[in-house]
Amino acid sequence: MPFALIGFFLATKSHDFDWMILTYVILCMIFARSAAMGFNRYLDRESDSRNPRTSKSREIPNGKINAKSALIFVIINCLLFIGSTYLINTTCLLLSPLALLVILGYSFTKRFTMFCHLILGLGLSLAPIGSYIAVTNSFDLIPILFSLTVIFWVSGFDIIYSLQDEKFDKKERLKSIPVTFGAKASLIISKIFHVISISVLFYIGILESYNFYYWIGFSVFLLLIMYQHTLVKHNDLSRVNLAFFTTNGIASIVFGIFVIIELTIY
Repeated sequence: MPFALIGFFLATKSHDFDWMILTYVILCMIFARSAAMGFNRYLDRESDSRNPRTSKSREIPNGKINAKSALIFVIINCLLFIGSTYLINTTCLLLSPLALLVILGYSFTKRFTMFCHLILGLGLSLAPIGSYIAVTNSFDLIPILFSLTVIFWVSGFDIIYSLQDEKFDKKERLKSIPVTFGAKASLIISKIFHVISISVLFYIGILESYNFYYWIGFSVFLLLIMYQHTLVKHNDLSRVNLAFFTTNGIASIVFGIFVIIELTIY
C-alpha cells in the first residue's frame, strides 16, 4: 500500500488530484491482496495441513474456514478488483487480468521454480505502476523504478521468511532459494537483493533531485533493512517474524510517508 500511494502522489505532480481515483486505487489494493492471500491459502491447504508451522495457525487446515468458502472469497475479490479498475480507466481495466495472473500465479511457482520469491516481488511491484497509470493513463520511468525497488525488497525478505520451511519444503519437493542453496547462502542472496533495492532508491533520489524528506525516508528504510539482517542468522531463526513483519512494515510505511510529503511539498 505505501508504494501504491507513492505511485499515486507521483502522478499528481503532473495531473490533478482526484479523491475518487485515490479511493479506487485503495480498493484495488485491498481486493487484489485479499484475492492473492485467499488463493494462496486455498491452493496450499493440503501442504499447510502437513506443515507443523501452519497446520494450527492457518484457517483452512484448522477448520475455521472451509476450502469452498475460501475459493468463493477469492472469486468475489477478483471481480471487485476488475470492477474497480473499470471505474478508473480503460488501460487499468485491460491490464487487470494480467495483474491477477501474476498475483494469483505466484502461488503455483513454488512447485516448479526457486525464483518464486521474485514472482512474489513482481506481483507486489505492480502497485506503484498501477496507481500511476490510474491517474495518468500512461507509463513512466520513475514509477517503474519504484516497482523495481519493490521486486528486490520483497524478494529479499521473502527469502528470509521461507527459511522457516526449508526442511519441510525439501520433504514436499517444493522449490525456493533456501531449498536450493541452503540457509547461509540464501541470507547472502537476500542481502544482495536488498542492496539492489536500496541502490535503485538512491538512484531515484539523485535522478529526480529529491530534497530533505525523501532522504529522511530513504535513510530510515536503509537502516531498518540493515537491522533486519542482524535479526536472522542461518542457525537462529527465532526472530524471523520480527524481521519479516514488523521491520518491513515499519520501513515501508515510514518511507511512504516521507516520500509523499516530499512529493506534495516540492
